[in-house]
Amino acid sequence: MQSIVSIKNLSKTYESGHQALHSVNLDIQSGEILALLGPNGAGKTTLISIICGIVSPTNGTVKVDGFDIISDYRKSRELIGLVPQELTLGAFDTVWNTINFSRGLFGKPKDHAYLEQLLKDLSLWDKKSNELRTLSGGMKRRVLIAKALSHEPRILFLDEPTAGVDVELRKDMWAIVEKLRQSGVTIILTTHYIEEAEEIADRVGVISDGKLLLVEDKHDLMQKLGKKQLIIELKEPVSELPESLASYDLELSKEGNLLTYTYDTKGEGTGITALLQAINDADSLALKDLQTTQSSLEEIFVNLVHSEDDV
Repeated sequence: MQSIVSIKNLSKTYESGHQALHSVNLDIQSGEILALLGPNGAGKTTLISIICGIVSPTNGTVKVDGFDIISDYRKSRELIGLVPQELTLGAFDTVWNTINFSRGLFGKPKDHAYLEQLLKDLSLWDKKSNELRTLSGGMKRRVLIAKALSHEPRILFLDEPTAGVDVELRKDMWAIVEKLRQSGVTIILTTHYIEEAEEIADRVGVISDGKLLLVEDKHDLMQKLGKKQLIIELKEPVSELPESLASYDLELSKEGNLLTYTYDTKGEGTGITALLQAINDADSLALKDLQTTQSSLEEIFVNLVHSEDDV
């Protein structure tokens, strides 16, 4: 798959001396959905702001569909739509005039049919003549999305797009994201709602302290870094485990009726067969039921960030 955004050795140090990005290298594939996860202050917004031409890099290069973001700024920027975290809108303009003007800023010809459909998709059509100051916070967020899509960009950045918005808007937004993906638009989002990244992203990038720790296919990441647990329910509770099971590092529940066995999905063997045989051989234990669970993307993310903090 062809890269539409190519980032090489990108660093950013602010005048205060704070280094927000450390030699970031990243290729974003055309048509994919990439989720960038990281705690507050990790560098996610700085990275997006540099690609969109809002913040100047200290070192490194960024190319958008082959256009350098500095020497070919206009060509690179017209390919990008950005939905920022902040509600950066005027007060007295109408919804329609706002998105129509935004489309014109990028030199696009008038297309009332496209803008009408866009507003309908975002449940804004009945608000098209309303002044922005009369809208709720959720409606203003929808206007920001419409502005970002008004010039039909090939790349859409969503910086914490659903933070603090209602469930209905989230559903509308992800429906639009899926529609855009089907039309070939590349989407990069930052989010604190890890379950959303797990639901819609193709790849996941983890940023911590300005460093890009990894970028992986979502399913490969969960397979490589996730852990599975075997939950064993006993017919009768026990107060302690027999010595024959000491090597398996089992966790006994307070009630004494559940055993939890954690194993690495990337290990050569799980040891489950031997464990079940050992339980069967133990006269004091009798199995009632078995079930397995796997690490969520959130658990993997937390473990990665904590591992980086310990370095």
